[in-house]
Amino acid sequence: MSGHLEVICGPMFSGKTEEMLRRLRRVEIAGQKSIVFKPVIDNRYSVTEIASHVGNKREAYAVKDIYALLDIIAQGTYDVIAIDEVQFFEFEIAVTIQGFLEANKRVIVSGLDLDFRKEPFGIVPELLAMAKFVVKLRAVCQVCGEDAMYTQRLLNGKPAPLSGKTVIVGGQEQYEARCEKCWQEG
Repeated sequence: MSGHLEVICGPMFSGKTEEMLRRLRRVEIAGQKSIVFKPVIDNRYSVTEIASHVGNKREAYAVKDIYALLDIIAQGTYDVIAIDEVQFFEFEIAVTIQGFLEANKRVIVSGLDLDFRKEPFGIVPELLAMAKFVVKLRAVCQVCGEDAMYTQRLLNGKPAPLSGKTVIVGGQEQYEARCEKCWQEG
């Protein structure tokens, strides 16, 4: 099998990590060896696991940068490399992933394609361009119940100012999924 990149993207609460976990279960069934990474900054549910919002988990290495990721990978042989919350990695992750693809590895990444301002988030747009397979998920708008493709950051229950920091790791206390008509500028 030749190397290829699969990107799972969408807003918060759309099931990105759940889809990654589903794919990794299939990798196990196929008898392939996989390894999973996440950025150390994402410690919402666990330090040593990736976790979906519905509570499904899988062991993962929390790494601070691509060099730590490469050090861990060098210690074994893997068919599949998975990276959750890829938007938090530095832009050099694209070169690293290209190297995995050239080594005939299957790479699965998940992450937010848009930030809370509705702007492209980090490295994800470049990874989308590199991908052989793309899954763009939708969430359920937490205001009206329609399909949601945006993430609304909240501050004291109201839309947060767009001038805020781009990266603030949080969950349901700070973010909601919103559709086009319910997303608001803060």
